[in-house]
Amino acid sequence: MFKNVFPSRFSIINAFAVLFLIVSSLVRLIFLAIDFSQIEHSFFGLVKICCVGLFFDLGTISFFYVVATLYFLLLPKKFYGSLADRIVSYFGLFVGLLIVYFSFFAEITFWDEFQRRFNFIAVDYLIYTYEVVKNINESYPLPILISGMLLLVVLTIWLFKRKGVFNKAFGATTTFRQKLVPTLIALVLVSFYSGTIENEDAEISNNRYNNELSKAGIYSFFAAFRNNELSYTEFYRTIPEQKALSMVEERVKAPSDSLLNPQKNILRLVKGDVEKRPNVVLICVESLSAGYLGVFGNDERLTPNLDSIAKAETYFTNLYATGTRTVRGMEAITMAVPPTPGRSIVKREHNQDLYTIGEVFKSKGYARTFFYGGDGYFDNMDKFFSGNGFDIVDRGRGFLPSGDIVTKRNNIEDDEVTFENAWGVCDEDIFNKVLKEADSSLKKRKPFFNFIMTTSNHKPYTYPEGRIDVPSGTGRSGAVKYTDYAIGDFLKKAQTKSWYKDTVFVIMADHCASSAGKWELDVANYHIPAIIVNADGLKGTQIDQQCSQIDVMPTLFSLLGWEYKNNFFGRDVFSLKPSEQRAFIGNYRKLGLLKANDLMVLGDGKTANQYKWNQQDNSLKKEALDTTFLTQTISFYQLADYLYNHGGLDVNLAQ
Repeated sequence: MFKNVFPSRFSIINAFAVLFLIVSSLVRLIFLAIDFSQIEHSFFGLVKICCVGLFFDLGTISFFYVVATLYFLLLPKKFYGSLADRIVSYFGLFVGLLIVYFSFFAEITFWDEFQRRFNFIAVDYLIYTYEVVKNINESYPLPILISGMLLLVVLTIWLFKRKGVFNKAFGATTTFRQKLVPTLIALVLVSFYSGTIENEDAEISNNRYNNELSKAGIYSFFAAFRNNELSYTEFYRTIPEQKALSMVEERVKAPSDSLLNPQKNILRLVKGDVEKRPNVVLICVESLSAGYLGVFGNDERLTPNLDSIAKAETYFTNLYATGTRTVRGMEAITMAVPPTPGRSIVKREHNQDLYTIGEVFKSKGYARTFFYGGDGYFDNMDKFFSGNGFDIVDRGRGFLPSGDIVTKRNNIEDDEVTFENAWGVCDEDIFNKVLKEADSSLKKRKPFFNFIMTTSNHKPYTYPEGRIDVPSGTGRSGAVKYTDYAIGDFLKKAQTKSWYKDTVFVIMADHCASSAGKWELDVANYHIPAIIVNADGLKGTQIDQQCSQIDVMPTLFSLLGWEYKNNFFGRDVFSLKPSEQRAFIGNYRKLGLLKANDLMVLGDGKTANQYKWNQQDNSLKKEALDTTFLTQTISFYQLADYLYNHGGLDVNLAQ
C-alpha cells in the first residue's frame, strides 16, 4: 500500500521526510529537557505537544515535498538515472539537508536566548546582518558549527547511498500515473497549510512553553516572514492595562480637552478657536536627516532652498523621527502613534479603517489625496492610504492586486514623466502632478489635503541632469541637493497659483538617511527637519520644543484653530510644558523614550536600559533605572500596542 502511494522513484524525498521528522522530534526533546520545569507536562499535555507538533511538521514537509515531486513528475522515465538527473537530485538533497541541519543548530541557539521558536526577531536578523553575524561569531564556535553542518550533510548523503535510496530512485520504473498520486497529495497539503493554517493555530494551551514546542521552526520562520509582528505583552515589560491608560491620558490630554471614553481609550475632544481652513500640502521627504541642512550646521550648501525657507517661515529645531523606515514615518505622521514592535502598521493586515489625520480633514470637508512617484503597491502604501480614505495618485505599473484600492486612483502617465528610475518618477515630476491636481481641486471649490512622498533621495541617487552642480548618480549628497532644488522649484511654481495664499505647506522627513550606530538607539540619527510654510503669525519662528514626528500634525490643527475628535498620542507642541516634552524613537525591536538628554530603551527580552545622552559626541552613558521614567515609557508603548490590537485606534470610535 505504502509503495503504491509513494513509489520507488520518490525514495529520496521519502527518506528526507523521515529524517526531517526525526530531527524535528529531537529538537522538541532538547527543548523539553532544557525547560521541563516550565512545561505543563501532564500526559495529555505531552500528547497534545506531539500531535500538534506532528501536524505542523507535516505542513513543513509538504513544502519540501511538493518541490521534489514536481521535478520527479515532470522528468520523463527515459531520463531516470541520467547524469542530469543525478546532479539535480544530489544537489536538491544537499540544499534540503543543509536547511534542516542549519535550522537545527539555529533553533537551539535561538531557544537558548528567547525560549521561543523562530519569530520576527529571527526574520529581523536578516536585516541586521553585521551585528548578528558578529554576535554569533563571538558567542558560538562558528567554524565548528559550519563544519559540523557540512559533515552531517555529507554523512547523511553517504547513509542514503549505502541504504540504496539513490539506486531505488535512479533505477525505478515508476510511470507518470504512479507519480501523479503523491504529487497531488503534496499539492493539496501545501494549499491547505498555506491557505488555512496560521502559525498561531499551534497555541492551544495556556502554557506558552507548550505552545512553542508544538510549533515547527521552519514553519514559524516563514510565518514570521509573512507577518512580521512582535507581541508587546510577550516580549516587553508591562504594567496593568488600566494604569497604562490613565498615565497616557494624563500626558496626552491638554487642559482644555475633554476625554470621551476615559475608561477605554484616549479619544478626546480638542477645543478650537476661530477656525481657518486653508489647503494643506504635506511633503514627506525621503531620508532627509537634519544634519544635511545648513540651519543645523551643515556647511556643504546642500539645501539652499530649504535653509532659506526655514529661516523665512517656521521650522522645528528639536524634532525626532519615530523610526528608520518610510512606512514608519508614514505611520507616525498619519496616525500620530508611537512605534509598535515589529513592522509598521502600514504593512500589517489590519491597516484600514483607522482613525488618521485624514479623518480630521474629512470632518472639515477636505478632499484627501496621496501622491507617490512610484507604484504604491510597494510597502503596502496604496492599500493603507486608500483603506483610510485617501484617493491615490501614483505611477501604477500593474502590481497592485485588485480590490486593494477602494478609492479613486489617478495614474501618472508617460507624457507626464521627464525622468524615472527604479523607485519612480523624479521629484519634479511628482510635484508637477500635484500642481495639476491642485488646479483641478480648485475648480471643485473644496479644500484639499495632499500627502506627497518623494523618492529621489534614495539609491541609486539619479535625477535629471543640469538641475544642480552635482552629477546624477554620484551619491547621497547630490540626491539631497536635487530634492532641495525640486522643493524650491515646486514652491516657486505654487506661488504663481491663485490657491497659494490659501495653502499651508508642511515639509518633513520620513526618517534619517542612516540609523546605524554603536548604541542601542543612535539618537542623533533620528533628528529630522520639519518646516511649516504660510502659517499665519509664525513667520521667522523657530519651534524649539523637544518633540516627535507624531506631534507635527496635531500642532498644525491647533494653529488652524480646529475643534475635533482626537485619538492621537501626538500633542500640540505649544501646549507642552517643559516637563512634558519628549520624543519617541525606535527600530523593529528597541522602543525608546527621549526626555531632554535622558533615554529609556525597552528591549524585546523584557529588558530596560536608561542612558544619559551626550549631544556633543552622540554617546550614551548607562544610568540607574528611574522607575517613574520606566513606567511612563512602558505606559506609552504598551497602550499604543493594546489599542491597535483591540480596535482602540479604529475610525468607528470617533464617529
